[in-house]
Amino acid sequence: MSIKPNTVVSLTYELHTTNEEGQQVFVEKTDKENPLVFLYGTGMMLPKFEEHLAGLNVGDSYGFELSAADGYGEIDPGAFADLPIDMFKEAGLPAVGDVIPLQDNQGNHFRAGVTAIHETVVNVDLNHPMAGKDLIFAGEILAVREATQDELAHGHAHGADGHSGH
Repeated sequence: MSIKPNTVVSLTYELHTTNEEGQQVFVEKTDKENPLVFLYGTGMMLPKFEEHLAGLNVGDSYGFELSAADGYGEIDPGAFADLPIDMFKEAGLPAVGDVIPLQDNQGNHFRAGVTAIHETVVNVDLNHPMAGKDLIFAGEILAVREATQDELAHGHAHGADGHSGH
């Protein structure tokens, strides 16, 4: 069976980006014991990532690069904020480089990277940590199967075998 909409895909991947000098930098990887499992075609993965996997079969290897624009976007210079230092009284002051959980007025959860700490404010970067970076993927397709009705109704895979709980 080949990868197409409404199939559950299990795969390995190794992800690299490039640094300012143009050298590849390792980010993360999955393996056969802990593969990435997802419902293909439901918008859970980057669209261009899925596009490169379309039509592949079990055992196929793949490798491709996504530009920053096709990945997590370019860095948005407007996505930086100053948070009042009083926000951190209970939890404690974060350190520069920490990633902190935040919630907006509509209840949406997201994460921000701490870029600086001043006397009255904490500067944070609201861009995705991979924004502005090209993404280089390589891996192997481990399994492809039809999604179950429950998976289609829920909009996500229930594990490699289709029987994993939530």
